[in-house]
Amino acid sequence: MNQINRRASIKKIMAGTLAASAAPLIQINAEQVKNLSLKGNVNHAVCAWTFPHLSLDELCKAVKKIGFNAIDLVGPKDWHILKSNGVTCSMCNGAEISLVKGFNNKAYHDQLVKNYSEAIPQVAKAGYKNLICFSGNRDGMDDETGLQNSVEGLKKIIGIAEQYGVTLVMELLNSRVDHPDYMCDRTSWGVELCKRLGSENFKLLYDIYHMQIDEGDIIRTIKNNHQYIAHYHTAGNPGRNEIDDSQEINYPAVVKAIVETGFKGYVCQEFIPKAEDKLASLAEAVSICDV
Repeated sequence: MNQINRRASIKKIMAGTLAASAAPLIQINAEQVKNLSLKGNVNHAVCAWTFPHLSLDELCKAVKKIGFNAIDLVGPKDWHILKSNGVTCSMCNGAEISLVKGFNNKAYHDQLVKNYSEAIPQVAKAGYKNLICFSGNRDGMDDETGLQNSVEGLKKIIGIAEQYGVTLVMELLNSRVDHPDYMCDRTSWGVELCKRLGSENFKLLYDIYHMQIDEGDIIRTIKNNHQYIAHYHTAGNPGRNEIDDSQEINYPAVVKAIVETGFKGYVCQEFIPKAEDKLASLAEAVSICDV
């Protein structure tokens, strides 16, 4: 089915998704949505922050209707909502200080070590596996100093992560458009950090949108470095919106390459939907990535 017809089909499948404004929750027709017939080759997820018009409870119900059961970037105070809906947290957060204050700067190590030392056992107790972290901004620092500082800080907590079976996952973000001065903005820098730490409990979050902006050559990069990648995020470029044929990334080809590496983690939608029917956009994105 071509992209135009598939999008039309998904729109039709998801028609009637939004209930009348008086209804307490978004209503989705499960009998229609189940026709997506996901293949089972990809573990799908969605980032909670990209659907701010829905409560977390509503988003849980929506993803279950669409046919998957994982949500990214939810912290401990909201895990009970996920559990009550039978949804897992595919990437936990809440231990970080911010995107710009990370492990590359020794000034933040004491706070970060405290935060992560407390958070890692919580993640494990909840039955989750992944906890996000960030490099922080350069602030005039060279790459080698940033690597050395990051290794020093992360070594103080990596043993705890190994003990509890939790993977610390550093996100790759672009520094050209969205996050100026962010240090972990290239796969090569992140991979070098993984190599220096030498632990299976530290890996990368490869954000396809961000790396398209800063690097390109996505499929080759994934194939050459997949052993250091624990998680993927999506979004359309340019604009960070829907991942359909209005943007430049060939997501079916990219996800096919991910699957071929033997990847068993999550491919998580992190686009900001601009269509009126935002849940239809989510269903379409999942369909596009369900290779």
